[in-house]
Amino acid sequence: MCGGVRFEVSEPLLGALYCHCKRCQRRTGTGFSVTAFAAPGSYRTVSGEGLIRTWDPGNGGWLKSFCGECGSQISTTNPEDAAFVAVRMGALDEDPGIRPSVHQFVPFAAPWAPVPDDGLPRFPERFGATPPEPA
Repeated sequence: MCGGVRFEVSEPLLGALYCHCKRCQRRTGTGFSVTAFAAPGSYRTVSGEGLIRTWDPGNGGWLKSFCGECGSQISTTNPEDAAFVAVRMGALDEDPGIRPSVHQFVPFAAPWAPVPDDGLPRFPERFGATPPEPA
């Protein structure tokens, strides 16, 4: 938001999702977060690296990076392999050419922001960890 941190993703993003977990709700102050996965090794901070702060939620949760100046969310990183980075789609300057394709942590959706009936697959936990809910 303040422009202090700039990043680039050198390869096309691999996919995106909506996350309705309570952590994302509290971190964003909204009903969900929207994240896009970068190809391993394609994410790079261009400027403002000294402004980046990272929060480790523990329990194997992905590390959350944000600008220490304005608080804008930037990315989330796999704690077991830093090559796996997902960027917050709201931090992108241009159309990434992809759209979110799944909803995860659906049972935790805020009652005031229900998951829309948009035809996307829904997962009760982290995408890929459990089968989708029946349609």
